[in-house]
Order: sequence, then structure tokens, then C-alpha cells
Amino acid sequence: MTSTFPDISISTERLVLRPFEEADVPALTEMMNDELVTAWTSVPHPYTTRDAREWALRIAPAERTSGRGIVFAVAEFLTQRLVGIVHLSNTDWRVLATEISYVTAHWARGEGYASESALAVARWLFQDQKFERLELRTAADNTASQQVAQKIGCISEGVLRHAWIARTQTEDGGWTDLRTDVIVWSLLPEDLQGVHGGPTEVESFSDYSPYTDWN
Repeated sequence: MTSTFPDISISTERLVLRPFEEADVPALTEMMNDELVTAWTSVPHPYTTRDAREWALRIAPAERTSGRGIVFAVAEFLTQRLVGIVHLSNTDWRVLATEISYVTAHWARGEGYASESALAVARWLFQDQKFERLELRTAADNTASQQVAQKIGCISEGVLRHAWIARTQTEDGGWTDLRTDVIVWSLLPEDLQGVHGGPTEVESFSDYSPYTDWN
């Protein structure tokens, strides 16, 4: 039987990490059309409302129910405004290891939201789910993502040469593929010792209506 993560919400001092809702679709569409998201991820461009609805209501829930991982919509605690995504994927239930990725809305950058949400997920993963390894991969020139990795205590393990396709904008405003190296980072439970961050609370989300299929 395939193992799955529980259907939960994680709260920090400023954020709530929860399943996606229909109401998130407009903000998700805007967030994923940002130039940096286009450059460093493989999402479609332009990113349409249909793409956002497919991701939020079908693909994201299926990551959890299939056992592949779990997707959190990251929202401000007070305003409920969508500020980002944290995604656990490629989960190996025998090894108890998974891979983390994150996206932050353009207007929310510089507030520490990415590191706060990633750290909350890491603590939940190690303390509640008893995982042993969290892996992160960043493009060699994506310094912002690397700073988040360092801030939450990740250790750089090495470089995968020419292992990712990023995108760069052309003079006419279009986009072209650009092959790049990838830095592999890891986080183990003992690496969290001494890492500062607000306390997290985990609660069940049993009142959430089930989603249909995903990814």
C-alpha cells in the first residue's frame, strides 16, 4: 500500500500552509506569470487561469493522495492572501526522503516568507512524519533560492552539471531555453538544531472537502 501524507494545515506566526482552494486561482495565476517564476521553473508561459485551476484543484490534491508528496498553498495568516507554494515531491517512503521546492509571489519577496514556510514544513516533516532527509535542488544562478536553502540550514552536497533547463528573456520579450547546472542541497533532522524560526502548530484539516484527481 502506498503511504501518504496526512491532510493537514501548518501554522506559523505569520503564515498558514493549507490545501489550495478555488478562491486561490486568480492569485495563483498572477503569481505564476511573474518573470522569475517563468525563468526558474518549468511552468507553462503564459500561465492561464485554466492552468491555475488545474494545478490547484486537480494536480495538487493528487500529489498527496497518490503518495508522491504534498502541496501547500502559503497564505498570510491575517489577510489569507496567497504568498506562495511549498511542494514536497519525489517522496521515497522506504528511505523516508523527499524533495522540497517553493515559489513566492513577486510582491511578497524580501519578507522572509519562503524560509519561514520551508522551515515550518521541514520541522513538521522531521518531527511529526519522522522523515530522515529533505532534498532541495536550485539552479546555479538562482541565488535567491540558494539563500533560502542556507537560511533554513541546508548543506550543499555538490553540483549536477547541465542538469536543468532554465529560461531567459530575449530582446523581443520572448523566452528561450537555457541549460544550467544544479546545486543539490540536503537537510537532515540534526541540521535544524540552532536554526531560528517561529514555532509551528499542526492541525488536522478534516473539515476540508475532498478534491478530485491531480497531477
